Amino acid sequence: MIEAALLVVFPCLVAFAGASDLFTMTIPNRVSLMMIAGFAMLAPAIGMAPLEIGFHLIAAGIALSFGLAFFAFGWMGGGDAKLMTVVALWLGLTPALGEFLLLTSVYGAVLTLAILGFRKDVLLPIAAYRVEWIARLHDNKTGIPYGITIAIAALQAYPGSIWFRAIM
Repeated sequence: MIEAALLVVFPCLVAFAGASDLFTMTIPNRVSLMMIAGFAMLAPAIGMAPLEIGFHLIAAGIALSFGLAFFAFGWMGGGDAKLMTVVALWLGLTPALGEFLLLTSVYGAVLTLAILGFRKDVLLPIAAYRVEWIARLHDNKTGIPYGITIAIAALQAYPGSIWFRAIM
């Protein structure tokens, strides 16, 4: 039963957050709260020691500090900062966190360049403006939905995490 939860909770919530950011430019607070609750229930269930849980909390604290700074400078939305924080909570101070951060940076740069190019060089047909999320992505006044890149990187890094070792 725990193995099924490990294969479902994190991946589904992260994927939902990324899709939500793409389609609505928001990541609901309940997603981050459910990820925190999932961590709180599953960490003891797989036998994670209190010290190890502490290292996961430290990783989340560091990610939150950077996320708040990025939000304050206008480089990232609040939902993106919260998503990055809860992903860091799940991955802890491990190589999987390093992989996640590297992939998020690379994918974020690629997404930014792609959307800026889309906004500058692509003339949308009138029908596309009726699709709200496409029109929003094309609008120069809106931000970049980094939740997509955070989600993709998190899903790629997850198999290298302690959670997958608990399944095997």
